[in-house]
Amino acid sequence: MKQEFTISLFTEDHIGILGQITIILTRRQINIDSITASESAVKGVQLLTIVVKTTNEMIQKVARQMEKLVDVMKVFVHTSDQIIYQEIALFKVTTKGLMSGNVIDHIVRAHHARILEVSPEYIVLEKTGHKTEITELLTQLEPYGVLQFVRSGRVAITKQVKELNAYLKEMDEANRFKTEPIFN
Repeated sequence: MKQEFTISLFTEDHIGILGQITIILTRRQINIDSITASESAVKGVQLLTIVVKTTNEMIQKVARQMEKLVDVMKVFVHTSDQIIYQEIALFKVTTKGLMSGNVIDHIVRAHHARILEVSPEYIVLEKTGHKTEITELLTQLEPYGVLQFVRSGRVAITKQVKELNAYLKEMDEANRFKTEPIFN
């Protein structure tokens, strides 16, 4: 049975790693629902956060394949209940539509959104939350004239602090061992 998984992939900051990851997923016919790349807590280490829907068996195979790549340091796979995650969305909506009555005030408050910019032609709103919350706001804004809409990929951190901290400590010790001279 397919379910949603979030892959947290720690990699060296080298060109081409995303292409290699994409090939692994494409071969297994797994579509990427969301992808985000960012710095990690370790200097020179990038974090790719990839959201996919597949089976538990398949995600384990894919994770093992990804870990075999030269530039990949570690791959973690989590279900949505094992992580804390958010997405961000921007909505550009016609000013005329939202300014009628106090519609904008109601929508912004009800969805915990923020107004980023107001001009005579448009209003830009920001919403941070889960995909369902963002989709709900988009649906509510559509009758007022959505000019543009963009949603980021998922950003996530694990609930299990030990898992990531233990791995980062191991990486730090391994790097220290490589730089210290060895005497016989």
